Amino acid sequence: MSQKSYNGKPTLYLIPTPIGNMDDITLRAIKIMKEVEVIFAEDTRVTSLLLKSLEIKKKLISSFNYNEELNRDKLLEYLNSGYDVGLVSDRGTPVISDPGYELASCAIENGYNVVGLPGATALIPALITSGISPMPFLFYGFLSNKSSKRKQELEEVKSIKATLIFYEAPHRILDSLEDMKAILGNRKVAISREISKKFEEIYRGNFDDIASQLVDIKGEFVIVVSGNNKEKSYDNLTVVEHVNLYLKEGKDVKEAMKLVAKDRRMNKRDVYNEYHNLGK
Repeated sequence: MSQKSYNGKPTLYLIPTPIGNMDDITLRAIKIMKEVEVIFAEDTRVTSLLLKSLEIKKKLISSFNYNEELNRDKLLEYLNSGYDVGLVSDRGTPVISDPGYELASCAIENGYNVVGLPGATALIPALITSGISPMPFLFYGFLSNKSSKRKQELEEVKSIKATLIFYEAPHRILDSLEDMKAILGNRKVAISREISKKFEEIYRGNFDDIASQLVDIKGEFVIVVSGNNKEKSYDNLTVVEHVNLYLKEGKDVKEAMKLVAKDRRMNKRDVYNEYHNLGK
């Protein structure tokens, strides 16, 4: 069901805040933070400093990953009373690898408006300065902090042709890069740190080139990795095994043989004959 965002109903505003350079705050973000009744904040101390610098006085409610679901009732109290509400994370855009999803879902489920303001986020600057093909791309966010799980996650995305974007913390960056190289291969990669800050840096190259450069560096990292550009090979399969592979995926025999003919650059009749002559 469609819903107009500006229909006069109480609204939850998802407000991006600067990830480094304070000049990245938008005029609209300032305006909305002044107008809303209350602001749900990932860390009220961080948000208090931001509001003080903008000369805004506003009630803040702590809302982070571990208490966000419990704040649903508090949010509804304000919306049910006709008030607009703001929501911010520490830095960047709420919901994107940050809290906000639970409260946004709550507002939507109860028929209220949710409006996301354009603004600061780390993944787009990292992508457009990477020198790696920007379209299409897949934003994954943070991988698991456990190597075994992280490798499993990387196995799930290694065949994707789109450019991959990950976030990573400084204490895990080298381990994550090692796992990426092991699972994805020695691909083209760009790593951005301290985006929009004075000491912003971008490391570009292949996994082999970059790991040795990341010595005692700090900050939050965005990792942009080129997609899988290798053609899938079926040389290790017989025609029969190749057809059966598609049958296991739910294709019917006719469609499976058509796909095999395309993959192997064979005549469809030859695939048919070879498949049906099994055992003769």
